[in-house]
Amino acid sequence: MSPTNANDTPSHPAFFLLVGIPGLERVQGWIAIPLCAMYVFAALGNSAILYIIKTETRLQEPMYLFLAMLAATDLALSTSTMPKMLAAFWLGSRAIDFHACLAQMFFIHTFSSIESGVLMAMALDRYVAICCPLRHSAILSLPAVVTLGSLILLRGVLLICPFSFLAGRLPYCHRRFIAHSYCEHMAVVKLTCGNSRANVVYGLFVAFVVVGSDVSIIATSYAMILRTVLKLPSHEARLKAFGTCGSHICVILSFYIPALFTFLTHRFGHGVPHHVHIMVAILYLLVPPTLNPIVYGVKTKMIRDRIVKKWKLVKSSTCLAKNPEAEAPG
Repeated sequence: MSPTNANDTPSHPAFFLLVGIPGLERVQGWIAIPLCAMYVFAALGNSAILYIIKTETRLQEPMYLFLAMLAATDLALSTSTMPKMLAAFWLGSRAIDFHACLAQMFFIHTFSSIESGVLMAMALDRYVAICCPLRHSAILSLPAVVTLGSLILLRGVLLICPFSFLAGRLPYCHRRFIAHSYCEHMAVVKLTCGNSRANVVYGLFVAFVVVGSDVSIIATSYAMILRTVLKLPSHEARLKAFGTCGSHICVILSFYIPALFTFLTHRFGHGVPHHVHIMVAILYLLVPPTLNPIVYGVKTKMIRDRIVKKWKLVKSSTCLAKNPEAEAPG
């Protein structure tokens, strides 16, 4: 049953209406084209990485298992928002059921938390591999990787569940228009006509716990990696390590900077143009899933070699299917 107010009428509307990008409604259809292209690339790239890691037994190592977790999280994170967003931009399908909105809110923030945790785990894996190479297999054994991944998933679910509960119990006085492209927590809470202090405080708490702890561990890990790399005697080895770590850090920054910008703008950035805020929030869900297959997948030699091998096999099979006589002896 829907919660009720003192007059025994529903305290929330049956559905919300997603505004999209306030101020840019006329060009949303054009903006959706590159967004759709990024989503398709992210879906194909992360699916390819998952397929390669699953089918290649030699890739059942901590680094690749964490990469598979990241690819699965990216798929879930982008898919939880983009189909509905594209439908709103191109088809005008802006309505989203109240409970569907709460579910989307849960998935967005849960998978964002999981992605942060996986990036932290990958930084730890790189730290152990570079700074303690002889103990890497002992420290990050398969049971340890599974346990760490399970804890990251559990943390995300347990911390984010109260978001939907707290938002669901607030009265909205039939306010329908969400000034956003998806059901982000604070964008929904801003529609309430009741006391939302608990939502604001809990949101700050979750951000501090998740981002604060993960960024601290990532920063410490890469500081230790940097110190170890600078001690390498070979100039080429140092350059290679810097190149790898540099690309990884760029991906990490592409996730955390837009996330922090969006989080802080909701609470303190009243002077930031609303369309800028919404565009950054959209890219926050799309840029990391698009970049990760390139940086963590294509630039990883073993995965790159297997992708090329699979592509050649597919191409060869296609050619044989078109020209079956090519197999026959002359």
